[in-house]
Amino acid sequence: MIRVRGLRKHYKVHERPPGLAAALRSVVRRRYRTIAAVDGIDFDIAEGERVGFLGPNGAGKTTTLKVLSGLVHPTSGEVAVGGHEPRRRSDAFLKSITLVLGQKQQLLWDLPPGETFELNRAVYGVPRAQFEETLKELVSLLELGDLVTKPTRTLSLGERMKCELAAALIHRPRVLFLDEPTIGLDVSMQVTVRDFVKRYNERNGGTLILSSHDMEDVARLCPRVIVIDRGKLVYDGELQELVTRIRPDKRVVLRFSRPVDRADLERLGGAVVRHDAGESVLLVHKDAVNALVGTALAGLPVSDLTVENPPLEEVMSELFARGRTAREGAAT
Repeated sequence: MIRVRGLRKHYKVHERPPGLAAALRSVVRRRYRTIAAVDGIDFDIAEGERVGFLGPNGAGKTTTLKVLSGLVHPTSGEVAVGGHEPRRRSDAFLKSITLVLGQKQQLLWDLPPGETFELNRAVYGVPRAQFEETLKELVSLLELGDLVTKPTRTLSLGERMKCELAAALIHRPRVLFLDEPTIGLDVSMQVTVRDFVKRYNERNGGTLILSSHDMEDVARLCPRVIVIDRGKLVYDGELQELVTRIRPDKRVVLRFSRPVDRADLERLGGAVVRHDAGESVLLVHKDAVNALVGTALAGLPVSDLTVENPPLEEVMSELFARGRTAREGAAT
């Protein structure tokens, strides 16, 4: 469904120091610096896949999504989405995709969302019968109720985001580009949006690329992740494989029926991350988990335990830190 080869997007940025003299000099002689927002990345995404597109701020994620959706022309490289070249913005291509930016909105501020739905129906040429069927399904999945008849300015952020998703899906796109779709939403609304996106993908077979700094979004929705840093691809594969590669340890959470000495925990092996009277957390290599759990159950007053992967935020932070270290080493 999506094919990217050697994608590059470079920008020329005007630079000058502050001050009136510098401003006057820049009128006749400007100094530019070239910034590589995206610097030669390759990947393929099959139809129906859900893929997380990750990276630190300024990595090139949003630029890549804009290239894939035809909003930005690449400097070089080959890009194809559903057999179309995005930069040509053909009608067939535009009817097959949607781009949802968490910090942008298409809803008309003083009119109810239903008016935007009707507008999009006309723009995309959706037949009335198909529109009514799609809208009924979206209202049910997103639990919109009477939100579609209220002025947009009276809706909460979470309610507006649900309506934004509905408006973006009126034409039943085959490819969804989502950039921070849950930003600013409360916990319950985040769960609602995640569940909806997953159900939509499963029902309609839509291909999804999700860019988000909320790792819970990625963990819940995307079995596969593509990670870029400073415009370059640093990982493309299964999310669980990335976690295992970067942090091959597990977090063992032990809860006790009575206080336990820290020394007793240290004898179990692993590293004690947190310890208090009723609960302790140990970090242990994945191959040693079974032995540690068996010893703890046999010798300590364990009332409950859980074995967890390291938080995805920690995994990504360590991945980017390794990248910075490698770049600094290469520079020296």
